[in-house]
Amino acid sequence: MSETGNRLRKLLESPNFDPQNYVKQLSQQSDGDRDLQEHRQKIQNLADETAQNLKKNVYKNYRQFIETAKEISYLESEMYQLSHILTEQKSIMESITQALLSTDKDETSKEMQAAFPKETEEVKQRTLTSLLEKVEGGKNIMDTPGRHLVYNGDLVEFDVDNMSAIQKVHAFLMNDCLLIATWLPNRRGAVKYKYNALYDLDSFAVVNVKDNSPMKDMFKILMFPDSRIFQAENSKIKKEWLEILDETKKNKVTKDRHKKEEEQPTSPVRAEVSTNPFDMDDDDPADAEESVDLSLDWIQELPEDLDVCIAQRDFEGAVDLLDKLNEYLKDQPVTQRVKELKMKVDERVRQLTEVLVFELSPDRSLRGGPKATRRAVSQLIRLGQSTKACELFLKNRAAAVQTAIRQLRIEGATLLYIHKLCNIFFTSLQETAKEFQMDFAGNTGCYSAFVVWSRSAMSMFVDAFSKQVFDSKESLSTAAECVKVAKEHCQLLTEIGLDLTFTLQSLLIKDIRAALLSYKDIIMEATKHRNSEEMWRRMNLMTPEALNKLKDEMRSCGMGSFEQYTGDDCWVNLSYTVVAFTKQMMSFLEEGMKLYLPELHMVLLESLREIILVAVQHVDYSLRCEQEPEKKAFIMLNATFLHDTVLPVVERRFEEGVGKPAKQLQDLRKSTRSIRINPESTVSLV
Repeated sequence: MSETGNRLRKLLESPNFDPQNYVKQLSQQSDGDRDLQEHRQKIQNLADETAQNLKKNVYKNYRQFIETAKEISYLESEMYQLSHILTEQKSIMESITQALLSTDKDETSKEMQAAFPKETEEVKQRTLTSLLEKVEGGKNIMDTPGRHLVYNGDLVEFDVDNMSAIQKVHAFLMNDCLLIATWLPNRRGAVKYKYNALYDLDSFAVVNVKDNSPMKDMFKILMFPDSRIFQAENSKIKKEWLEILDETKKNKVTKDRHKKEEEQPTSPVRAEVSTNPFDMDDDDPADAEESVDLSLDWIQELPEDLDVCIAQRDFEGAVDLLDKLNEYLKDQPVTQRVKELKMKVDERVRQLTEVLVFELSPDRSLRGGPKATRRAVSQLIRLGQSTKACELFLKNRAAAVQTAIRQLRIEGATLLYIHKLCNIFFTSLQETAKEFQMDFAGNTGCYSAFVVWSRSAMSMFVDAFSKQVFDSKESLSTAAECVKVAKEHCQLLTEIGLDLTFTLQSLLIKDIRAALLSYKDIIMEATKHRNSEEMWRRMNLMTPEALNKLKDEMRSCGMGSFEQYTGDDCWVNLSYTVVAFTKQMMSFLEEGMKLYLPELHMVLLESLREIILVAVQHVDYSLRCEQEPEKKAFIMLNATFLHDTVLPVVERRFEEGVGKPAKQLQDLRKSTRSIRINPESTVSLV
């Protein structure tokens, strides 16, 4: 940067810079409009340079931003897991401590509870009733019998995403649920709070949040698919909340277990003799209840552990727990307690399925390719949702392919764009097929869905292909090259056992037919225009180079005997109209052979026949109208070239490309023979 630019930068970066004063001084010092324009250009250059430096710095540090974000995400996941482990360790230590307490203290506690059970229960219920009278919308909470208050207090709720304070709440912990009430800004009498939410103790998990100034004294409540963060007044109150919540949840689990164990018939019940011959269940329900041991710690904590796994996105861990439970209950009788446990677990399975479905939804990021979906797909298959996993996987890949095609920029030559389009589409299709074979190897019933999806994906590809190749009115040679490229890429799919060539051809046949007919009309119009200006004169190519070039072109078209029609120096003993027609028609034949499909056999054949008839009828008409012998002889020479040289080459090339001779072309050549024998004859379109 120049010295003037540096001074200008320092002036603009100074902390005391005043824009209005600067503009005023600049207006006074400038001599005219030219000085202001130059100064404006300097400032614009400085702004462009600053923007360029900023962009370079962003690109330079972009990878560091991504890596830092990943590390933060990993650290957060590890902290959640560590918190859960510490909670488990604390629970184990407390159970050991309780086991070491003296028997006398336990007996004394039982005696005190037996002496004053009703009074304590009534006091707790009265306290809860008096507190709930202050909560708007909380009248029905006391309808559940046996519900009483355990703990309550004020908390501040924070936003989970940006950790900003949302509102002040009052929490009521009861023996079977947790009530969250918000403070009313305008109190009405004794009512101080408004009902916000009520959570069953089995429906959420409590996680400690590590202090990080100024975010201190917080704990998180995880309930799928949401979570809430609360801040206590100080660390002591936070500790009380965590301990009492944990103890209350355990007490509820223990109470529910004891209640189920004590539910035995108080009087002997006479077993009824079943008359149903299909009723083979002779087991005693009481014996079945006792035979299934659901008091194991991992089974009691299973619903909560599933909630934690879902919240931490540990999908594999959640499915492992479900497999472990299914394996444990596989040979066990289905009792009432087992049914209740399965109801709780089924709710978690539904929540886990919803999360996995969201992971595969097209709204998520589509980067990473098909491998990025493997985790969610594999867990859905393990959950027995292979059909849903297949459907979501294919929808995700369809959205990815569509996005990739839409983002492909249309620039440069059409053939270059088609190369990029085919590379993107068929590579994505191949990767999707390989990933599908890997993920659904044991689910052969899903392969039919993949075949249907492949056809719809091919239809999407053909839409983009046709829009660029056929709708833009490209030349027939360009269209033929583009179709050839697409077919070559499609053939590569056969390496993995997927053949979509027929699908591609059936989707392109309509556009190819239209292109052939359109180019046929163009050739016929051009030929008719040249025929209207025909003077029947020999061609003079002026230079030997031009003559050699024409000879090479004719040899490439298959006209090996063309040299016998060349004369001295640079003369050609043929009309310019006949030579131009020959080159144009042979080009149409070659490109038509590249686009040939069995369904287009008659379209191509009739197009060739109509093009040839335009030239043949013109020669026929000229012979009948021409009176000058020398010019008539020249016209006969051109007719001989068409009959003896051009038409046989057309028949041979068509037969080589199709695999069978064309009777229509043979009949046409026979009809043109009469032109040489009897110039007065007429060649018709019939």
